[in-house]
Amino acid sequence: MTIRTRLILAVATWCLVAVAVVLPLAWLINTRDWGVALMLVVPFAVYGLLRLGRSLEGWARATPPPEHPQRR
Repeated sequence: MTIRTRLILAVATWCLVAVAVVLPLAWLINTRDWGVALMLVVPFAVYGLLRLGRSLEGWARATPPPEHPQRR
């Protein structure tokens, strides 16, 4: 798998997770009376998304280990 493919896969994964987290959170905050209390959860959700993005970037940019010549 090339680095470009891994970067595209990492970005797509992050986008799917971000939509899956932010969309329901924003909907609950907007439609429920108790949703205002969820505003306390938002910084932790954003921090988690940032951590996920960094880890996915590290995975995508990781280089494979060097290959050693085989002994006979």
